[in-house]
Amino acid sequence: MCNDDPARFRKGSKKEVILVALGLAAKKAIVKEINEVASNALSVAVAEYRGMEVADMTQLRRQAREQGVYLKVIRNTLAKRAFADTKFGDMDAALVGPLVYGFSLDAPGSAARLFKDFAKQNKHLKVTALSIGNGLMGADKLEAVASLPTRDEALAKLLATFKAPVSKFVRTINEVPTKFVRVLSAIKDAK
Repeated sequence: MCNDDPARFRKGSKKEVILVALGLAAKKAIVKEINEVASNALSVAVAEYRGMEVADMTQLRRQAREQGVYLKVIRNTLAKRAFADTKFGDMDAALVGPLVYGFSLDAPGSAARLFKDFAKQNKHLKVTALSIGNGLMGADKLEAVASLPTRDEALAKLLATFKAPVSKFVRTINEVPTKFVRVLSAIKDAK
């Protein structure tokens, strides 16, 4: 159904919104696409964007592409259907209002980090829910999810953890001959 009733809009009004209903085929394609993305995503962040300007949304989309976040504005009913058989199926209660969905494909905290950083510049973006695949989290967990390390950071920390005991062992082994030489030197100096 298309809302093109001329009585609905006044001439000269600043905002003329024409809603075009999606056909069944288009809805099925959207649900399939989001289902595939959600199945491969590490986490999802959901934010309300009410009041954002088009230029701000364009900037958010550009930043999302740069950070490897799949960003999509879809109807909540379609999102509920797409999430139904994925690890994000428990997000139904949080899908209310005009929402933008950010899917982290590479690092679990990238979508949350994107929304957190963008919300500092734009007061209209408000994170409403998060999920890393093990249950629905509220906006109060944004800081914790955003601080999750990227893959490279996690590998660097793991390597440092493996390296520390080896380094300590090598220093300990090196100390034995050094101490022995010092003892011999002290005995020689004492005579």
